[in-house]
Amino acid sequence: MGLLDRLRDLVKKGETAVLTPDTPELKIVAEAFDPVVADSAVLAGSPAWVSTAPAVLRHHLLLPPGRLAEAASVLAQDGYELREESPDGGLTRVLAVRVQVLDALHCAQERSRMAGLAQRLGGDALGWDALQPEAPA
Repeated sequence: MGLLDRLRDLVKKGETAVLTPDTPELKIVAEAFDPVVADSAVLAGSPAWVSTAPAVLRHHLLLPPGRLAEAASVLAQDGYELREESPDGGLTRVLAVRVQVLDALHCAQERSRMAGLAQRLGGDALGWDALQPEAPA
């Protein structure tokens, strides 16, 4: 086996499936919609969550329709994509979505950040959930 073959093998070994918000067969592995329950408790109480694997983190927000572009611009600075769900009264239900490895500290920081953003824009942060691919049986 030549040097080029060994390099190809190394590169192929390093290839892993890339997780995106649209990856098929994602399932909710943790969710936090009760502000009284700590994010650390949510993650610790989730047997399906794989702490070392990336997850799709989705923050559920209610925002005024006229402020969606502003929200999308602010969120994009940190790698979030804003996805419209549906109207809910005078507000629009949206998801702020990105892929990351979850830990309690960052979940709590992001939850707080989303609450602040939603409040500044005249909306509300409902909570978050995390999705990971279903483990092979």
